[in-house]
Order: sequence, then C-alpha cells, then structure tokens
Amino acid sequence: MNDLRKESVTWVEVDEGSCDQRIDNFLCKHLKGVPKSHIYRILRSGEVRVNKKRVDQTYRLQLGDQVRIPPVRVAEPVEREYVPALEFPILYEDDALLAVDKPSGVAVHGGSGVSFGVIEQLRSARPQAKFLELVHRLDRETSGVLLLAKKRSALTNLHEQMRDGKTDKRYLTLVLGQWKNAKQHVKLPLFKFDTQDGEKRVMVREDGKESHTIFTLQKAWSGYTLLEAQLKTGRTHQIRVHLSHLGFPIAGDDKYGDFPRNRELMKQGLKRMFLHAHSIALTHPLTGEPLRFTVPLPKELQKFVDKLDTGVTGVHLY
Repeated sequence: MNDLRKESVTWVEVDEGSCDQRIDNFLCKHLKGVPKSHIYRILRSGEVRVNKKRVDQTYRLQLGDQVRIPPVRVAEPVEREYVPALEFPILYEDDALLAVDKPSGVAVHGGSGVSFGVIEQLRSARPQAKFLELVHRLDRETSGVLLLAKKRSALTNLHEQMRDGKTDKRYLTLVLGQWKNAKQHVKLPLFKFDTQDGEKRVMVREDGKESHTIFTLQKAWSGYTLLEAQLKTGRTHQIRVHLSHLGFPIAGDDKYGDFPRNRELMKQGLKRMFLHAHSIALTHPLTGEPLRFTVPLPKELQKFVDKLDTGVTGVHLY
C-alpha cells in the first residue's frame, strides 16, 4: 500500500495547456492518486475555488484563472519508468499542431504491456512543451500520419472535426485475394470484446457500432490487391475487420489475417502488417486553412510491392 501524505492548499494559475479544460479533469490531473469520488466531493463542498468563487464540475477553465486546490490526502508518487526521448519524422508543425510519420511497431501510447509510446517519448524529448496530446490513434503495427495537438483548443476542434466527419483519413493496404470492384462501400457493425487471454478484439455483429469504410482498388496482381481505404467512421481495427470478414485479410495481419500465408510472406520479406496511414486532410483548428498530409509507403512495404510487380516474390499465389 502506498504511503499517504498531507497536501497543503495550493493555488494554480491556468495556462494555455489547461485552458478550456473542465475543472474535474483538471483536478484529476493535478491530484493523481485521489479517487474521482473525492474530487467531486470537494467540488460540491466548495473547497475548490476558481477566482475565489465556487464552481461545479462542468466549469471550463479560462486562461489566467486562479484555482484553489484544498488539502487532500494523495498517494506518494510512484517513481516513473525511464522513457527515452525520441523525435519522429515531422510532416508539419506550428504552435497548435504536430503531424509526424509513425513507424510500424511503435505504440502511440503506453499501456497493455507497453511501457511507453509515441506520446510519452515526444513529451520526454520536449520537456518544455506545456501541452501535447494525441488527436487520434493508430494501431501499433500501422505506420503513417499521426496527429498531435499542442493546444487544448486545437485538440477540441480536431475532435469535433472528426466527430462531424470533416476529416478525410486514407490508408493503403495489401490484401490477399482478387478484389473485384473499383470502388466499394462497406457498412458492417463492429462489436468489441475481450478474448480469454484478455486481449481486445473486434468482430462484425448486428449489435455492434455502425461503421463505414470506402475501398478503392489501386492495383491488382494474381492473388493480391492493393487498396485504398477511406475511413468514414473511426472504430477500433475497422479496416482490418471489415476486410477479414469479407474474405480479404490484410497481408501480415497477426490478429485477423491468414496465419499460414503470413508465415510464407515473412520468408519473402514482409515482416509486418501491410497497413499504412498515407493521407489525412483536415482544416487547421485555429486558422481554418485546409491542410493535407501525405506519406508514401515505407521502404519495406514498397519493396514488397516492387517484388509483386516483377513477379519475384516466390510466394505461392492462390
């Protein structure tokens, strides 16, 4: 059990990193180890004050607000594991937004057996950054464009754009099989569940969440098809499960793919899932300027496509 220590009254001035954040979320961040029930209790009792006035949990902080945080009992901070500082290839950066090219094999954040990911490494590399948050996520195995917000107002705006379908996210993926249609809309409900081993999985099920992907044929070979996938919704593993359910598993997919075929593909140099977030279009969250970030296929994926073009994969084509 962690030792507990008595905290004294503290006053915090709200900076740009906390501007527009709800007071309850702000307190959760500042009072790590304190149960949420206790945070709501001190809010209801009026012990928390903003500019010497009582506020409820829905109050959104403004730049320069003075927040009184009362004495509470909090757990002693646990010594954090070392996170190596690392920058990733930058596609775009200004005061509000950061777009990077995430490599395959790197998680976007720590958790589920991963000590740290892109966000923790970037924060470690930028200790002066007052605010840095993921705008969206990519699977660990997926490479490509990843957006991060450097202001809370930017994060809020980008989340609204994504909810309202005003962003355009597109992926390139190589599937096993002969895809027929030049363009195909796939609308299949997706249901999340845990396996017996505690791993997160997704399946097509009637009571799942509505999901919509548009697939456009890019190039075809005997037994393989390169597709562009445009996300109209952003469900977990959406592209992977839609394709697997239709009988066109992604090459190298270790969760929903064709495992015997994957072993053959590994021998031929494809040692990762062939899914790449190659393009995202959005409106700049502060200026309103239209933006599009595009990343070509990583070398290891392009190399495999080149092998297909020349017919030298040596893979048995079904």
